Amino acid sequence: MGREFIELFDEWSSSYDETVSGKDQEYKEVFHNYDQILEAVVDRSGNIVLEFGVGTGNLSQKLLAKGKTVIGIEPSKGMREKALTRNPQLSLHDGDFLSFPVLNEKIDTVVSTYAFHHLTDDEKDTAIGRYSQLLEKDGKIVFADTAYLHDADKKERHEKVKKQGFLHLLQDLQTEYYTTLGVLEEIFKKHKFDISFLRLNEYVWLMEAVKK
Repeated sequence: MGREFIELFDEWSSSYDETVSGKDQEYKEVFHNYDQILEAVVDRSGNIVLEFGVGTGNLSQKLLAKGKTVIGIEPSKGMREKALTRNPQLSLHDGDFLSFPVLNEKIDTVVSTYAFHHLTDDEKDTAIGRYSQLLEKDGKIVFADTAYLHDADKKERHEKVKKQGFLHLLQDLQTEYYTTLGVLEEIFKKHKFDISFLRLNEYVWLMEAVKK
């Protein structure tokens, strides 16, 4: 459920914002147009938003600035502390994509950036099934995350990164559960969502799913 990465993110919380700013050459392309990627998610979000993988609160900040109600879920204590320092008014809970508190609010949008890949494909399936139950007709899931076009694209990406000498990035791509657009489309459709994909940089796709 992604909790195997908590120790990593507790450690990364102190330098995460520097990484996403593009200063880390190895991850520069992954986070290219980071601010615009967050804005794309905000622009497609409704008024009462459930955010998974809050991290240091960058997306939360933008959602709150637009007057949206945000319920944040984040398993890393270090990240939660950073997020609350940035957004003291944020409703933030310890939890993850599959384990989170019972919600009193009626959610109209589920959002996440750079986090859904922490789940295996089976866990992704379970998570989307739960969000389908949370959302009413026309409710939305808006995720931005790294994904592959297909298996051949995955292989080519790994080879390219290896040739670039980006061994930490290669390890991430090989260790975490990045999947293909085909697998994601199948999962969303199984749970009664219309799904569309929009490429936002060399790595990241915007996934916008609307409940039927």
